[in-house]
Amino acid sequence: MELTDRHIVVTGAAGGIGRALVRRFAAEGARAVVVADRELEGARALADEVGAGALAVGFDAGRESSVRELIATASEANGAIDIFLSNAGVGGMGGGPEVPDESWDEAWRVNVMAHVWASRALLPQMLERGEGYLINTASAAGLLTQVSSLVYSVTKHAAVSLAEWLAIEYVEQGVRVSCICPQGVRTPMLERGMQEAAAAAALSAGGLIEPEDVADAVVAGIRDERFLILPHENVAQFMARKGTDPERWIKGMRRLVREARSDDR
Repeated sequence: MELTDRHIVVTGAAGGIGRALVRRFAAEGARAVVVADRELEGARALADEVGAGALAVGFDAGRESSVRELIATASEANGAIDIFLSNAGVGGMGGGPEVPDESWDEAWRVNVMAHVWASRALLPQMLERGEGYLINTASAAGLLTQVSSLVYSVTKHAAVSLAEWLAIEYVEQGVRVSCICPQGVRTPMLERGMQEAAAAAALSAGGLIEPEDVADAVVAGIRDERFLILPHENVAQFMARKGTDPERWIKGMRRLVREARSDDR
C-alpha cells in the first residue's frame, strides 16, 4: 500500500516511535494524519508541526470507549480510515509472577486489548469496503523474550499472536495486517528498561537504533504489505536460532542473564 493520500491514525503518537511515524507519514504525502496520545499538549504540538491534515486527539489506550471515540472522531473529520497504527504501549513493572495484578491489568489492556478494540471497531467498515490496514506495534520481546519483565514479555507475545491471527483470517477480504517488532530503540521506555543489567544486555544485542530508523522500516513494510516489520534485521536471525534449537536458545539466554548480572555486582 502506498501512503500518498491516505488517512492514517497513529496512537501513542506524541513521542518516541509514534512521533517519528507521524512525521514520516506526513512527509510521504498522507492526506490526513491523526495524532492520538494521552499527552494531548504533546499531540497538539506535533500536529501543528506537521501542518495541514494533522489532527490531535486525546486518547487512553486502556479504555475501549476511548478507542471507539478516537475512531469516530477521526472518521468524522477525515472520512474512512485507511491505516490504523496501534502504537501505544506500556513497559509494565519489572520482575516475574510477583508483580501485582494492577500492573498486569494495565499492560494487558494497553499492550493487547487496545489492538483488539481497534480491530473490533474497524473491521466491519474495512470488510465492507474491501480494503484497510491494521498495524500493531509489538516488540522483539514478543518474538524472543524480555528477560527483565514477565509482564512485558507475555503481553507482547500476545500482541504478536493477535496480529498473526488477523493477518491469516482477513487477507482474502482485503484487510492487510502488519506487526512492528523492534528491539532496542532510543526512547524514554528504553532508558527505563536499560536500568536493569540483564535487560540492558538483551536490548543492546542487536544494536540501538533511532525512532526514525523504525519509521523507515515501517514505510518500507507497508509498501511491501509485509506481516512482520523488523527494524533490527538480526531479530530474524535470533528467531531462526530459537525455532531451530530452542534448548540451545534457552541456555544462551540463561548465560546472557547470568553474565550480565554477575558483571553488574
